Amino acid sequence: MNATFDRQQRARPWIRAWLWFAAFLVFTMVIVGGATRLTDSGLSITEWQPLLGAIPPLTEADWLAAFGKYKLIPEYSQVNQGMSLAEFKFIYWWEWTHRFLGRFIGLVMVLPFLALWLTRRIEPRLVARLIVLIVLGGLQGALGWYMVESGLVDRIDVSQYRLAAHLSLATFILGAIVWTALGIGDGERHRPRTSRQWAALGLAALVLLQIAAGGFVAGLDAGMGYNTWPLMDGQWIPRGLLIMEPAWRNFFENAMTVQFDHRLIAYSVALYAALYAWRVQSPAALAVIAAVALQIALGIATLLAQVPLSLGLMHQAGAMIVFATAIWAVHEALAQPVRELRHVTV
Repeated sequence: MNATFDRQQRARPWIRAWLWFAAFLVFTMVIVGGATRLTDSGLSITEWQPLLGAIPPLTEADWLAAFGKYKLIPEYSQVNQGMSLAEFKFIYWWEWTHRFLGRFIGLVMVLPFLALWLTRRIEPRLVARLIVLIVLGGLQGALGWYMVESGLVDRIDVSQYRLAAHLSLATFILGAIVWTALGIGDGERHRPRTSRQWAALGLAALVLLQIAAGGFVAGLDAGMGYNTWPLMDGQWIPRGLLIMEPAWRNFFENAMTVQFDHRLIAYSVALYAALYAWRVQSPAALAVIAAVALQIALGIATLLAQVPLSLGLMHQAGAMIVFATAIWAVHEALAQPVRELRHVTV
């Protein structure tokens, strides 16, 4: 028993490094996913082949066959009719890279896990968490195809609902990996008992909500319009926010309302993060407010420039950094003994 415990302790740095590498890969995949959206590449591969799909077209005949399948969907006939094979290859490679990264992340998670588990180098309380991470990764792949499928028959684009869900789950997985990596070697985290701990959880939840709202902005191309700030359409509260019936549809299907909501939540995140940093003044809290400030600056620049690829990807990367720092703040808050928090509340 002692030999096993010693082996598990010695393995902790390696497990931590493995998880941070996996977090970096998920971060990279989210950025590549943003590129597939901004370059309208997501529908270029019209089939889901989890294994054989890892092999791209290798011959001219293969490329023509893939292009022929793309020509059968509405995006080609209504948007890209007449595009060249070279143009098709450009969008195909973006989507292929996105899917390849997903497969690679799966291998990076599964193979080391099996090796570490079979050699009893993973502490028992960590095994279930790692299995959950792997299962979530598999579900994310299925959700990605479910999203793509929505744009292959009756639409020229994917459903904004499914895109927002896909982005939100990717963000949650990133946060879960960061949380697990931060907790290697720590004791069990208990339920929040102080106002600071609840406040940290609220901050992370608000950031996740903002990222989901960003998914709706991307899904509706809502950032391509109303490219002024701080006014929107020349007004603080633009007319037309609730023109759809029933009213709830505006929050998910009206591009003006979706962008307006994204702005409001961003202001809320900034205010919340500033108050949290002011009251707590911890490394994680200060990192959150710094990341939020940079992200808002990137968001404004991206909007004013009408979402160029470079700024759009930087903004998406910034969102992941904000959420990762918010997870750090939660971890930091839950690690504090109650006696140390009696004078530090929010």
